[in-house]
Amino acid sequence: MNRPKAQHAAGYHPGRATLSGRFLFSIFILFLFGCQGPPDRATLEGVLSKGEITVITRNNAHCYYLYRDQAMGFEYDLAKAFADFLGVNLDVKIAEKWEGMIPFLMNGTGAFIAASSTKTPKRQQQVAFSREYLTIQQHIIVHRKNQHIKNMSDLVGKTVHVGRGTAYQERLEELMAEGYDLTIELHDDISTEELIQQVEEEKIEVTIVDSNIALRYRRYHPRIVVSGAIGPEEHLGWAVHPDSIPLLKKIDEFFEEIRSNGSFNRIYDQYYAHVDDFDFVDLRTFHWRLKTRLPKYLPIIEEAARKHEFDWRMIAAQMYQESHFEPEARSHAGAYGLMQLTTSTARSLGVENILDSYQNIHAGVHHLRNMYDRFDKAAGSDRLFIALAAYNIGQGHIQDARKIARDMNLDPDKWASLAQTLPLLSIREHYQKAEYGYCRGREPIEYVKQIIIYYDILRHQGIEYRTAIDPLFKFS
Repeated sequence: MNRPKAQHAAGYHPGRATLSGRFLFSIFILFLFGCQGPPDRATLEGVLSKGEITVITRNNAHCYYLYRDQAMGFEYDLAKAFADFLGVNLDVKIAEKWEGMIPFLMNGTGAFIAASSTKTPKRQQQVAFSREYLTIQQHIIVHRKNQHIKNMSDLVGKTVHVGRGTAYQERLEELMAEGYDLTIELHDDISTEELIQQVEEEKIEVTIVDSNIALRYRRYHPRIVVSGAIGPEEHLGWAVHPDSIPLLKKIDEFFEEIRSNGSFNRIYDQYYAHVDDFDFVDLRTFHWRLKTRLPKYLPIIEEAARKHEFDWRMIAAQMYQESHFEPEARSHAGAYGLMQLTTSTARSLGVENILDSYQNIHAGVHHLRNMYDRFDKAAGSDRLFIALAAYNIGQGHIQDARKIARDMNLDPDKWASLAQTLPLLSIREHYQKAEYGYCRGREPIEYVKQIIIYYDILRHQGIEYRTAIDPLFKFS
């Protein structure tokens, strides 16, 4: 087995807990700066006075990353929404390691930590945490060949690889103190995703990952298995300087507001929608065809997407759902080619050869744009998902579903509303009254869901990571 570069955690013995030098250093930092009170940049008054707040986070797929110089990430989007809530600009400070975040907080480099941080007893001795915004559990991650490793007892005699300073390390230390005979291999310079990838590549046998991350990342690494939990449910929270209580109260107010107005769910769904849905065979095939089939059509996809102002990755995801990148695909309903055009739609868009890849792709994206323009009262992802559903079953059925939504006092311009009403169009009581009649209303919901999953994988492949510590990366 090829072993990764790492430092073996010496001194680990069952039943005996240890304190790392880095943890003691963090306590020293807490004492040094905590005695002086929070620096101005870490207080609510200082933030409002300066008109700017700095978030301390990590550079990875679930916290913060760049795609074509655009900042993204679940934690980043939440932090940006918080800055907007305060009416200030947002700075981003990247901590190279987990253990670097608390010193940044204590010395005033940043005002709060937003990095999917678990509220552990050890961390709560160092910082003040907000109310929880996600509930997670730590799970065992193994290769499909090692599915016999299912629970904590199966870790006995195993080497478990985790990042230094993470909540995973803390939990494994607790297990060892409880008598579990295992070895912890600590890594200073490898991210959680890299450890997941090493499991998939069979370079290491076991790692530990939080449930929200694990369920999403198996889309990107379908040969891993999310096995049993190694502890109780835990909670994620943001952290501030122990004396920055006014700022902490504002964070709690912010989370209460975005939960009540639906903003939290919208941000969450951008990154974690349908993470419970997993089809190993389908995703393995998708990853393979991204390598073997997509490159041939990518220049055309990008050209058509630019012309009609869509993200090319969304178009590629839709195309795969339509045809699996098969240019001569034909459906039983009489749809043809990569974008599964009907002859009537192709004719209306001036297509001369429906199986010509260039014409088929451009016409398909043009047709999607027509649907997008038709539903212009919807906004953001709601508008896009409604347009995709209309592409799938026709705009007439969508209008029927919108009418039912209005009758039920639901917002007809929200995809969540149509996801409730579209299935009703397969029930006689409803489709008899509908202008366009019967519809297999669950199909467009599944259609959109699959496109979201494929899009998330394509989006993840375009992530750009920055590992530099200085200077601060600013986004207003």
